[in-house]
Amino acid sequence: MFLGEDLLAWLVIALGGAMCAGNIAALVRPPKQRRDANDLAKAPILRSVVMALIGAIAALWAVVSLL
Repeated sequence: MFLGEDLLAWLVIALGGAMCAGNIAALVRPPKQRRDANDLAKAPILRSVVMALIGAIAALWAVVSLL
């Protein structure tokens, strides 16, 4: 198989981890200045927490499936 038999699990780990880390980073350290008037001053808290949890669950699920 192309790039190994566990390619899907590795991709889910990468995407889930990036989704979790990116949303947590947006909550912890928002941008110092906005680029234009349409940018938010800070990330929406509930949406960011939910998306971080979804990413963490996906990454954890993929790690468990690899083990």
